[in-house]
Amino acid sequence: MFTYQVDEEVELKLMELSDAEELFALTDSSREYLREFLRWVDGTTRKEDTQAFIQSGLQQFADNKSLTTAILYQGKIAGVIGFHEINWNNKSASIGYWLGENHQGKGIMSRSVKALTSYGFARLDLNRIEIRAAAENVKSRAIPEKLGFTKEGCIRQAERLYDHFVDHVVYGMLAAEWPHEYKKNT
Repeated sequence: MFTYQVDEEVELKLMELSDAEELFALTDSSREYLREFLRWVDGTTRKEDTQAFIQSGLQQFADNKSLTTAILYQGKIAGVIGFHEINWNNKSASIGYWLGENHQGKGIMSRSVKALTSYGFARLDLNRIEIRAAAENVKSRAIPEKLGFTKEGCIRQAERLYDHFVDHVVYGMLAAEWPHEYKKNT
C-alpha cells in the first residue's frame, strides 16, 4: 500500500474500501461547499458511490495509470489528492485535489500539492506536472500560484458544471524548474 508522510500532521495514503464511510461522511458534510466547483458531488449520495470511486482508483493504480490518495490530517481524512492521469510516454501528469470545508485555511493542501509534486519529479521521474482549476475557484488557483507553477493559459468553457460552462486556468511545472529544496526527503 502507498503512503507518503508529508510532515508531522499530513500524510497521503492510497485509499482502501474501508475508508469509504469516513470519506463519504466528509463529502456529505461539505456537500454544498464542494458542489460549487465539483460536479461529481451530486452523484455521490451513498457510501456505495464512494466505494465505487475508491475501487476505480485502486484499479487505475494497479494499471499504473493514476494515483489517488486520501489526505490524512492528524490521522483523519481531510480530502483527496492525486495524479488523475499519468502519461508515461510524455513523462507528465495532472494533479487534482479537494479538501473538506472544515479543513480549509490550515495549509494542508499547499503541503500536500508540494509533496505530491516533489514525489512525481523525484520518484516517478516525471518531467511535467499540470494543475487545472476553474477560473473563479480562487482557493484552488492559489495553490499552484503559491508553489511557483507557471500560469500557462485559460481554456475557455473547458467544463460543464451543472447548468453552465466554466473556464479552466492551466498551471504547469517542469522538473527543471522545481526548487531543489522541495525535492529533499522524497
